[in-house]
Amino acid sequence: MQAGVSELSMTCEIGAASDREHHLSVVIPIYNEEENIPYLMERLCNALKQLGLRYEIIAVDDGSRDNGAAVLKRYAAEIPELKIVRLRRNSGQAAAIMAGLERATGEIVITIDGDLQNDPDDIEKLVTKLNEGYDVVSGWRKNRHDYPLRRNFVSRVANRLISRASGIYLHDYGCTLKAYRRNMIQDVRLYGEMHRFMPIYAHWLGARVTEIEVKHHPRQFGDSKYGLERIIKVILDLLVIVFFDRYLVKPIYLFGSIGIAMLGLSLLVFLWMIGLRIANGTSFISTPLPPLAVIPWCCWNRRFLIRVARRDDDANLLRIPGAASVSCARARELRSG
Repeated sequence: MQAGVSELSMTCEIGAASDREHHLSVVIPIYNEEENIPYLMERLCNALKQLGLRYEIIAVDDGSRDNGAAVLKRYAAEIPELKIVRLRRNSGQAAAIMAGLERATGEIVITIDGDLQNDPDDIEKLVTKLNEGYDVVSGWRKNRHDYPLRRNFVSRVANRLISRASGIYLHDYGCTLKAYRRNMIQDVRLYGEMHRFMPIYAHWLGARVTEIEVKHHPRQFGDSKYGLERIIKVILDLLVIVFFDRYLVKPIYLFGSIGIAMLGLSLLVFLWMIGLRIANGTSFISTPLPPLAVIPWCCWNRRFLIRVARRDDDANLLRIPGAASVSCARARELRSG
């Protein structure tokens, strides 16, 4: 049964929608995993039933081109806890996770890959650790079964770089298997490859973040959807994270410093022109110095005439394209609570 079209114009939902809140929501981004879905549903349902908690499963079909949508629809008729969200085109893992988070009603939200490399049995460990007083529990694939150089080595370097840049030291930011308290992530908006940085966003809101070792299995069916081009995206997203961490509430420190540097460079070039004119009688137009003096000055002038940043009232939602959206008022409320 089609439940309707979502607020995102390219998303539709299948499955019986319920207003009843659950204790646990499991969000699964799925892309071309037709062969894995039956095994995933069987193992996931068995693992969740053992928890003895009221749960829901939100499978987000990220514009799959195989027959996975039909397989999911068949399981939705058999599993009342299963809700399917279909993206009409492939939008990426972050968008798929975001679509699932927007529909989650559980107090605890679990994200897990749909390729069965994450083990559904580890969900119990995540929930247990979360109940020790943490707000985010991240999985660590210590014994990872992937390509040693293309995946494992690159991942280790990236994790160290992200940890050093953010100050939140985790071994495995790329592991999709994570557990969150929903109130810590309900104001987060994900873009690009930002899903891997969700523990950082939660930490900014005052969350207690930790990690535990989880199992990682070799892929049985299908092919990996990630290539080396993802490295560039992660690096660019990391630059956004660094900007958020250091200049989110004081962007003028960054842009003002750049403007002052441009002004200083323009002044130095201008003084050089004057010096050449006085000492050697060199005409201004006989050197490339005038444009070199004007261009930095124009950059400085532009940065100070146009508002480079706007600090909204704390009650407003801060939205910056390409990054997460976080409510400042929400952050203060969570920290004080």
